[in-house]
Amino acid sequence: MSQEKKSADSVRVCINGERERLDIEPGETLMSSLRRAGHYSVKNGCDEGVCGACNVILGEEGLTRSCLVPAASCDGDDVMTVEGLLDDDGRLHPLQEEFLDRGAAQCGYCIPGVLLSGYDLLQRDTVPTEEAIADALSGNICRCTGYVQQIEAIQAAAERLPDAEPAAEGEH
Repeated sequence: MSQEKKSADSVRVCINGERERLDIEPGETLMSSLRRAGHYSVKNGCDEGVCGACNVILGEEGLTRSCLVPAASCDGDDVMTVEGLLDDDGRLHPLQEEFLDRGAAQCGYCIPGVLLSGYDLLQRDTVPTEEAIADALSGNICRCTGYVQQIEAIQAAAERLPDAEPAAEGEH
């Protein structure tokens, strides 16, 4: 994200691989403009960047709290929401499947942001430890699960993804 991008009435972004023009209001956050454009998986949980409900993957910045990012600064950027985890045929990503299989998603409010936190971690660390996963999830507030199932789901997804090394017994 370039700090020198100009303020505008609209920005062009690539959301989940699709080019879009977002109409923006002065001072509007990326979260607000995404929601206004129909990307409702990006949630408004706190407006302060502490809950993770508004997480997106923003270009090379990676995991980003969209409630803290001025929409005007995102012109030309790639943005991935949780829908971007689906493959071209609409099939769930292994991370999403593991969350469903392990009961790691309950009310669903925080889950898009939690999934993107897990995805971001797995892009950087294909064999994360339990401690690394807990650290990656530390910026997400979930009042339903207690995080245990989410950690287990991320560990299981890591084992299913390409480039994953089999975990040694007792490593998780």
